[in-house]
Amino acid sequence: MKPSRGAVIAGALCVLMVTGGLTATTAYAALPPPTVAPAPQPSPPSPPPPGDDDGSGDDGSGDDGNGDDGNGDDGNGDTEGAADPVDGEEAVEAPAGGELEKVRRQIEALHNQIGSATDAYNAAAERARRQQRAVDALNRRVKDNEATLRDLRNRAGAMARAQYRGGGFPVATRLTLADDPEAYIRSLGLLRKGQRATSGVIGRLDRLGRELADDREAAADRHTELEDTRKKRGAAKKRIEAKLKQARKLESSLAAEERARLRELEEQTARARQLRWLKTGVLEEINGEASERGKKAVTYALAQLGKDYEWGAEGPETFDCSGLTLRAWEAAEVPIPRTSQEQWRQLERVDIADMRPGDLIIYKEDASHVGMYLGDGEIVHAPRTGRQIRVEGAGSLPILGVVRPDA
Repeated sequence: MKPSRGAVIAGALCVLMVTGGLTATTAYAALPPPTVAPAPQPSPPSPPPPGDDDGSGDDGSGDDGNGDDGNGDDGNGDTEGAADPVDGEEAVEAPAGGELEKVRRQIEALHNQIGSATDAYNAAAERARRQQRAVDALNRRVKDNEATLRDLRNRAGAMARAQYRGGGFPVATRLTLADDPEAYIRSLGLLRKGQRATSGVIGRLDRLGRELADDREAAADRHTELEDTRKKRGAAKKRIEAKLKQARKLESSLAAEERARLRELEEQTARARQLRWLKTGVLEEINGEASERGKKAVTYALAQLGKDYEWGAEGPETFDCSGLTLRAWEAAEVPIPRTSQEQWRQLERVDIADMRPGDLIIYKEDASHVGMYLGDGEIVHAPRTGRQIRVEGAGSLPILGVVRPDA
């Protein structure tokens, strides 16, 4: 039996559908694969933070003012390693792969070394003043004693001449030959007085001679010490000038725009340190009130705002950091040591939580910087060469401890 026309048409349609499907599938498989965007790469890490290298440039020398800051610096200005980041430092964006940040760290390290050398210079200068006063006092004493010795020798000579004019007989012999008993008694009294006077003059001549010899020897020794101190002060001065030259050369190599950015980086670093200090909650514990003398010291220090820092200066127009605190407490009629290291060593220490306005905050591991606490987490201080006396966060530098001049 022949298939019906409808069956034939249906079969043809099925064949066409199968053939068309295979063709479509084959065509799809021949198409190139779709373009796939590459997976996003992780963004490069942020530039290293400005790093709190504790700002000290300290070598652990604890300079004792002998002119040797002990930092192992060979004078070539090498500050390798100064730019190592420290965890927790707030990131500061720096152009050119952090080169400007590296310059900032190098300049900071140089100024830290300058601070240490300045303290050594100030200590030597103060020691030289004391030694000069001692030499002057000894020289005056030698001069006065020489005049006294000449007078005693003249008196001894006069006594000898008087005896010679008496005829050459000893006084005791003349008394024995006297006829008048009363004259004898009077002469006997005179004899005893003369003997005591003569003995006294000879004794004083002997003592004064020994004292003069000792004083001359002491004056020579003090003068030798003075010359040695002056040499140490001169060596410290040379180190300061060499480091300043390096720092100025680094900064002057920057374009004006970079120098402005450098100042901004310095400010950001100081703010980051202050913020970390405040985050410890320390300010909540500090609520001390200034003493009357402390208020006078603070008033004096704040009156110097805007004046230039100058190493070795004690005012009234320019100051270094310890020169400012020295004069401020002097205005409050409280004498304190000249250098920040001696202020740390000699003044009474107090806990940070017990701070009150007027107290001195000592900074850096070698105690080479000092500022005066004002309250509310702020200090007034003379920062460094090229900067002016200013108010800044008490935690903007690494704190060593706190001392109180009027304890």
